Amino acid sequence: MESQVCTKITNREGYRAYKSKPYICQSCKTRHKCTNSKNYVKTVAQHVWYDYLEKAEYVRLSPHGKESYALRSQTIERVFADAKEKHGMRYTNHRGLARVTSGVRLKFAAMNLKKLAIWKWKAPHFSRIFTSFLHLFAIRKLSLA
Repeated sequence: MESQVCTKITNREGYRAYKSKPYICQSCKTRHKCTNSKNYVKTVAQHVWYDYLEKAEYVRLSPHGKESYALRSQTIERVFADAKEKHGMRYTNHRGLARVTSGVRLKFAAMNLKKLAIWKWKAPHFSRIFTSFLHLFAIRKLSLA
């Protein structure tokens, strides 16, 4: 049996256009439910990531996904709230994308170092990992200078 659709080229926005073949749809008895087009063509656009979005929605709506999504407000969004409240990221003192970006990166680097210091304080066995990280960080910083 012949396929009723043929794939067209993907556009710049990432949508693939699927068009029906007019000679097949012309003789279809239920064509009025699909299209009222005069040239007997039904066009459907679907994003190239549609399958991945479907899988992500399936995982998000599963019991495990709902449970982990509920923790989002305590983990990920907490980081941004702390950045806004404690590190002055509600507003910027810089102009231009490059300067604002470098300022934001510096603040998040400081936040990550603070998090590492807290981990080191709470877990003594973490000190070896922490000091080796700082050593590598210092070596990389020296090599970039």
